[in-house]
Amino acid sequence: MDFHRNPDLDASERDEGFELSLRPQRLGEYIGQEKVKARLEIALLAARKRGDVLDHVLLFGPPGLGKTTLAHVLANEMGNPCKVIQAPALEKKGDLAAILTNLEEGEFLFIDEIHRLPPAIEELLYAAMEDRKLDILIGQGPSAQTLKVDLRPFTLVGATTRAGLLSKPLHDRFGMVHRLDFYSRSDLAVIADRSARVLRVEMAPEGAEAIARRSRGTPRICNRLLRRCRDFAEVKGKGVITEDIATACLALHEVDELGLDGLDRAYLEALCGKFRGGPVGLRTLAAALGENEGDSLEDLVEPYLMQIGFLDRTLQGRRATENAYAYLGIKPSAGPLFG
Repeated sequence: MDFHRNPDLDASERDEGFELSLRPQRLGEYIGQEKVKARLEIALLAARKRGDVLDHVLLFGPPGLGKTTLAHVLANEMGNPCKVIQAPALEKKGDLAAILTNLEEGEFLFIDEIHRLPPAIEELLYAAMEDRKLDILIGQGPSAQTLKVDLRPFTLVGATTRAGLLSKPLHDRFGMVHRLDFYSRSDLAVIADRSARVLRVEMAPEGAEAIARRSRGTPRICNRLLRRCRDFAEVKGKGVITEDIATACLALHEVDELGLDGLDRAYLEALCGKFRGGPVGLRTLAAALGENEGDSLEDLVEPYLMQIGFLDRTLQGRRATENAYAYLGIKPSAGPLFG
């Protein structure tokens, strides 16, 4: 089945240059996540005062909330570069060893999807993070020897959408662990306004609010919707993103007032209709929607449905709430949840 996905999930929209152009560079420019920023600001000031490197940081939360951006901001605040690596790209111990030994003093290493590190590679990080040493095994069998290599002081920033999949030994080696939450509409409206100014797009405050309402609490989606509205305004309007222009554009992309799109609605319709509100397993739901695996649903669909009170995840499986039935305009089924 081919369900429509929000523009932020369209592979053709993954324009790194576009994202980079909108990325804040300093902590003062970073909008939202006030509690996290306050804690990090103290840690940054203390590290600079001591002349030390920043402690290792773990950031977790749904995709698109600014984990990568925050890693670069922290590096900028400390006046050091940030090297970025995707965990799945590390296939051999030597891959990580080469990166760690080439880090300059104070440099940041950002590992995205850190929960996907192979166990053997993850073990290399333990001594690297704790003792700034790298244990390298030379040779094989009884004659094998372990060579300890000193590493320059560095800061590891790990990011994950699934903190529960992170091993306890790795989790415990992070000095700071911060969860990034969904953004408020007011923060998203500020982000939309700032991004519009960076892109030199004229936008009315009501246009920014219309985009913010449909951004699913996620800055990345907000910026992608802004780009679609910019195109629409240039073709169908006078180049200005008004509330009417934003509403018409996002209706064209089948994004409703809550930010839900075709895949979200298909998910809810399957859960409430075919499975009578649940409980139902993720794999069963994924199969019903024609998804090969449930990862995309778990990472990109379910967190927001839970946030707005449409979905409960239980040990028995996924359950629809009464709000989900009200959204679909149907009566709750006489299933396990409502029977």
